[in-house]
Amino acid sequence: MTKGRRTFTKEFKREAAGLVVDQGYSIAEACRAMGVGTTAMSRWVMQLKAEYGGTTPRAKALTQEQQRIQELEAQVKRLEREKSILKKATALLMSDDLKLSR
Repeated sequence: MTKGRRTFTKEFKREAAGLVVDQGYSIAEACRAMGVGTTAMSRWVMQLKAEYGGTTPRAKALTQEQQRIQELEAQVKRLEREKSILKKATALLMSDDLKLSR
């Protein structure tokens, strides 16, 4: 039987990457302490460093600030879609009104 792919919570990833970024562990030491592979740890460390630098990641954010930014960006997209739908509906209703008034 094959081994299933492990999944980690964003809190776990944040804690693991924090060992390297905040506490000065090497990636190898943090991997041993947390029981994860070097590829995953390296990716989490790069993401955390980028988030500290103000870059919003494509993946789920690890820091609270970046999580909030992602939530707000999603809300803006949803509101823009709704606005577009309302514009189209208004234009359609206006064209129907013009046809009826003739």
